[in-house]
Amino acid sequence: MKFTREIELRGHIVDSGILAKVMDTVVEYNGDFETDEFTLGRLKTDPSYAKMRISASTSEQLESLIGELRRVGAVIVGESEVTLKKVEKAKVAPEGFYSTTNHPTYIKYGGKWIPVTNMKMDALILVDTEKMTAKCIVQGKLSPSDTVVVGEEGIKVDFPERPREIGVFEFMGGDVSSERPSRTLIKSIAKEIVAMKNSGKKIALVGGPAIIHTGAVEAVASMIREGYIDVLFAGNALAVHDLEYSIFGTSLGMDLKTGELVTGGHRHHLYTINKIMSEGSIRAAVESGTVKSGIMYECIKNNIPYVLAGSIRDDGPLPDTIQNTMQAQDEMRKHITDPKFGMILMVATLLHSIAVGNLLPSHIKTVCVDINPASVTKLMDRGTSQAIGIVSDAGTFLPCLLDEIHNLTK
Repeated sequence: MKFTREIELRGHIVDSGILAKVMDTVVEYNGDFETDEFTLGRLKTDPSYAKMRISASTSEQLESLIGELRRVGAVIVGESEVTLKKVEKAKVAPEGFYSTTNHPTYIKYGGKWIPVTNMKMDALILVDTEKMTAKCIVQGKLSPSDTVVVGEEGIKVDFPERPREIGVFEFMGGDVSSERPSRTLIKSIAKEIVAMKNSGKKIALVGGPAIIHTGAVEAVASMIREGYIDVLFAGNALAVHDLEYSIFGTSLGMDLKTGELVTGGHRHHLYTINKIMSEGSIRAAVESGTVKSGIMYECIKNNIPYVLAGSIRDDGPLPDTIQNTMQAQDEMRKHITDPKFGMILMVATLLHSIAVGNLLPSHIKTVCVDINPASVTKLMDRGTSQAIGIVSDAGTFLPCLLDEIHNLTK
């Protein structure tokens, strides 16, 4: 005996690889498929359509398979409404709760398809049954009496399609190789940045301390001053070494102009933290003249918000560093959920990039730059599939990017 359900696929399902993903998933789950109807778009701008019967040996196997197919854009024929359950204890979700992707998602409730707002991966769907609204919520924010979606029924996911125009952010173009033409990619990214700013969109930088060590401070400071970076996400280290460079001219005790270690320079980052502590904040140190240049200086002078998220490795940390990681997440979400937020640059910081990537909906254009190809690959493997990866040193990439922006805006 076979258990069967019908699915439909609409849109650019062939060139976006969605049809292939459906077939691969069916095979992976030891199911079967039979295509009842298929219409291929004649032109590249025309959508295609497929209606398929999906079958499996057991109802449990079929439901697991259908659940996976939903996540790659399949619409289930005769879809029932979502099942809702109340949260009984703070931070404890009902068994079998639905875990979200970062793609646009809808729930079927009250006879309507309701969009889920604030999309991010690995969250739950909170439903307001009176207002008929739905939004993502992380487990740590659950409160008693909240109503969340359980199971897979009544969920529709819009899997990203390949854009009609060819460009640097072409969907599924996120392969990683040190042999890709970096200068050409950087020029394309510069065009995207200029286009973003011209359309009123906001751009964020997720930066690691290697930006300082490799000599890219001036490039980033210029991008902030000239309005190409609207928010900075970083850890304690980037800020400490940026401030160290402003105060002492060193980063990790090395003179960045000569490349030589300074006698006693290994203490400079601690002296820097101490100076900022005595001032009370980075802003106070800028206003007093203790800090006269650099990334943090430009953030203060140009009213660019920053979120410094602490870690167990931090020295100090600086008074501006948020030591509660959940609070740091909340602060980052405030910026990411801004409707004007359109693009993010992740440079030389693997763990911070993955953390921010987990907060992003899939429509945010994402660039990940690291000297280690594995770092770029890990970000995409953990769900940030929209990212394009560039294998490059931060000290090479950022000045080159700024040069290309200037070439476009002369």
